Amino acid sequence: MDVQMGEPQAAPAPAAVEAAPAPSTLQHLKEIAAVIESGSLSKEVRRISRAVRLTVALRRRLAARDVSAFLAFALPANSDAYARLTPLLPKEDEAEMDVDAAAPATQISIKHGLPEIEIYCSLLVLIFLIDQKKYDEAKSCATGSIARLKNLNKRTVDVLASRLYFYYSYVYELTNTLAEIRGNLLGLHRMATLHHDELGQETLLNLLLRNYLHYNLYDQAEKLRSKAPRFEAHSNQQFCRYLFYLGKIRTIQLEYTDAKESLLQAARKAPAAARGFRIQCNKWAIIVRLLLGEIPERTVFMQKGMKEALAPYFELTNAVRIGDLELFRAVADKFASTFSADRTHNLIVRLRHNVIRTGLRNISISYSRISLADIAKKLRLDTENPVADAECIVAKAIRDGAIDATIDHANGWMVSKETGDVYSTNEPQAAFNSRIAFCLNMHNEAVKAMRFPPNSHKEKESAEKRRERLQQEEELAKHMAEEDDDDF
Repeated sequence: MDVQMGEPQAAPAPAAVEAAPAPSTLQHLKEIAAVIESGSLSKEVRRISRAVRLTVALRRRLAARDVSAFLAFALPANSDAYARLTPLLPKEDEAEMDVDAAAPATQISIKHGLPEIEIYCSLLVLIFLIDQKKYDEAKSCATGSIARLKNLNKRTVDVLASRLYFYYSYVYELTNTLAEIRGNLLGLHRMATLHHDELGQETLLNLLLRNYLHYNLYDQAEKLRSKAPRFEAHSNQQFCRYLFYLGKIRTIQLEYTDAKESLLQAARKAPAAARGFRIQCNKWAIIVRLLLGEIPERTVFMQKGMKEALAPYFELTNAVRIGDLELFRAVADKFASTFSADRTHNLIVRLRHNVIRTGLRNISISYSRISLADIAKKLRLDTENPVADAECIVAKAIRDGAIDATIDHANGWMVSKETGDVYSTNEPQAAFNSRIAFCLNMHNEAVKAMRFPPNSHKEKESAEKRRERLQQEEELAKHMAEEDDDDF
């Protein structure tokens, strides 16, 4: 009887568990502030980085009432930061604020006056204003926040400062006024160098390179890059951006081999979530490989999520592979707007010579002897004197080693020599050597990227510490996977 009487009393327990409300956005922001506070007091930069990742995951749920309530919670009411940030937020109905404030939440208290909390509030307001497309208010917020940063020199602020630099430049790029802040970015880069803020240095260097490249100032970008202080990369995202900008600079400067290596490395190192960035890297890498005389594999154009974006470059590659000048012109005209938007139109103009050379190589393989007039017809040269132009093109191709032939000027012929055995030359050895060098370079980079805890060879990790470390690693991997594409 006791057992039967006791069973009905235990039934309401699950209902109490189900009734527990989910944490609100404001509660999440308060928890992030607590993480920042603990990172500031313990001087652990990793905690600040975790707070930034948590904010990115929470970004789509932000509302004006949540941000206003968080500012009132995190900043003193009489502080300059509160007076500067609060008027920038849009006003909402008081009824909505009352409903949100009534939600039960665990009380979290933080210490006022921490510079990390102040900079985080500025970053949060700036991100919210950009998402709401209130660019004038975002500019005002970014300008005031950057002025405040100039008076701070703490390693725990550097992570927040680097994100603030990024959005500061981003809001001016959205309004097409990047030239206005170039001097400020140079000053901030100089300040970061003096403060030994390496994360800020690499972020600001990338922003300056992007600023110069936006206005096609490639010479100034290369001068800045070559004279900037050298340091070890701290952020994979910033390193990928640097490789991409370096590849663009090298491409414009006709250094195609170095450009190809930088662009492919940037595409390989970029996170899978940064699809837009990887598409841009692949577009430029395809053009560079075509300029080098290589034909990219079909699998490059069939990557998941990139097939539609790379379709114009697939048709362009097909025209270059065939060596059909007429088809090349048709593709260039068909996708002229796409190539102009990608800023690759000038590079595609350079490909005309490669198309002609490819067509000439196919002709030299097919014919042992052919007249220059027939070459002009097959290449579809629409010039005033196609025969003379064909003779110049053939002579240049012979001099460059693209074809193995001679010109009979008296009869107006191109006489191709017999194709020799490629394995009797040094070409296979050179190709094999380049592949080995690539594999060794990748191995060395992987070894350098490996990180070990200090004194790992002396101390054995306990089971409890190992569980805690694995849990932190899983949590970090989860938040990194949820990062938005806005980083790129």
